[in-house]
Amino acid sequence: QVQLMESGGGLVQTGGSLRLSCSASGSIVSINAMGWYRQAPGKQRELVAVITSGGSITYADSVKGRFTISRDNAKNTVYLQMNSLKPEDTAVYYCNAGIRTIFGRASDYWGQGTQVTVSS
Repeated sequence: QVQLMESGGGLVQTGGSLRLSCSASGSIVSINAMGWYRQAPGKQRELVAVITSGGSITYADSVKGRFTISRDNAKNTVYLQMNSLKPEDTAVYYCNAGIRTIFGRASDYWGQGTQVTVSS
């Protein structure tokens, strides 16, 4: 089927940077939007940033000017460069992608999540 494999999370101090990566693999025909969501303890999962196959980008207001999303279509990979990190960015970050498989179905797929912790 399809797998999304995330990497790049970790512990960083306030003001630091991290880069998340998410690669899709499996029986993929095409990928539409790819994005990042996050969920902090006791809170709902929220959109961080999304990029379409055509390159259109949407950011959450809370990360504008600090985070940059990009993708490499040849590698089926999406990245999230996170700069000027704040303690409130602490959360589990999930990769999401809209993928059409060789079986003809388009579905939303999720990664397993990667922890980002920003210490004050």
